[in-house]
Amino acid sequence: MQISTFLITLGGLLLAGLAVEAIGRHTPLPRVTLLLAFGFAIGPSGWDMLPDIHGRWFPLVADMALLMIGFLLGEQLVRLLSGRLGRVILTVSVFDVILTALVVLGGLWLLGVPLVTALLLAGIAAATAPAATTDVIEESGAKGPFTSVLVGVVAIDDAWGMILFSLLLAAALVLGGNGSGLDGLWLGLYDVGGALLLGLCLGVPMAYLTGRIRPGQPTLAEALGFVFLCGGLAEWLQVSFLLAAMVMGAVVYRLASHHLRPFHEIEHIDWPFKILFFILAGASLHLESLLDASYIAGAYILLRILGKLAGAATGGYIGKADRSVRRWLGPALLPQAGVAMGMALVASQRFPELSESILAIAIGATVFFELLGPVITRYALGQVGEGRKRGTGG
Repeated sequence: MQISTFLITLGGLLLAGLAVEAIGRHTPLPRVTLLLAFGFAIGPSGWDMLPDIHGRWFPLVADMALLMIGFLLGEQLVRLLSGRLGRVILTVSVFDVILTALVVLGGLWLLGVPLVTALLLAGIAAATAPAATTDVIEESGAKGPFTSVLVGVVAIDDAWGMILFSLLLAAALVLGGNGSGLDGLWLGLYDVGGALLLGLCLGVPMAYLTGRIRPGQPTLAEALGFVFLCGGLAEWLQVSFLLAAMVMGAVVYRLASHHLRPFHEIEHIDWPFKILFFILAGASLHLESLLDASYIAGAYILLRILGKLAGAATGGYIGKADRSVRRWLGPALLPQAGVAMGMALVASQRFPELSESILAIAIGATVFFELLGPVITRYALGQVGEGRKRGTGG
């Protein structure tokens, strides 16, 4: 019975996702927002139409979708950083992450939030949502210098964010007395360093073997095999699977003379996984958690917005970016989801006494940023003239 329920649910969600996407073509809303809203409507906080098993296979679907997204972002990141916009991307991403964390940390502390909680939320705030942002870009057909900077910053933001989160987690452990700061620093270094090493170790053989196991173009099985192997090993080693997949994609791009083919293979199959990811992400959001987060969640949301705006504007000014980047990149970076939730889970494990509040705030912010963030990203792309309008095939 469970297998039949699983297959019926899986097929129904994919078909429903296509229907939602078709409806979205006649509205100004991005399909990400519509899919999340649909998932929320059929989830426990809405009509509660999904079987209980969705809570068990959502993490699997999410990991598979994020693995493919991370692999594709690795290729895009190296290509963009090595281009003429590389300096702008690097500068903007650094200031975006640092200023966002500082604004959230300082603002929450001034509002009377305990310093340990403020440190953890500041680390979480820097993360973005590569899945939502890249999907809005693909859907709108956006191309141009602003879009290139946006893709590059989204790709590297989570890498910087994970490093910064590890440092702030170490500081929180010292202040909170839940272990030594060296424990927290080691945890962060192991997470980031292990992911970098794993991506490198898998990227080199993938660059050499893909397309050679079977002569000619690489098969989908080869590309997916390496991507899923990377994710499985990352989970087993307990390192960041998103960062590992990004590094693997970057290594393949740099070393393989036929580097574009494995990326094209992944691009052909990632959308069904994204449909399931966004619908199930919406279904996992609980209205009670948003209400329980109270004023801290509202403050966190407002401060993160201010931090993203200030970080992108400052980084764009120092990096001598175009005026459109300085003005509109901050709003385009607002979506936040899976990586932030992963950080929140790590924080809750290290601070069990803060678990309920940290997760409630992270979930509440996810509701806001994933429902409204993609809308603002689409609007920003339209304002700089790089996104197609509705009704033109996007």
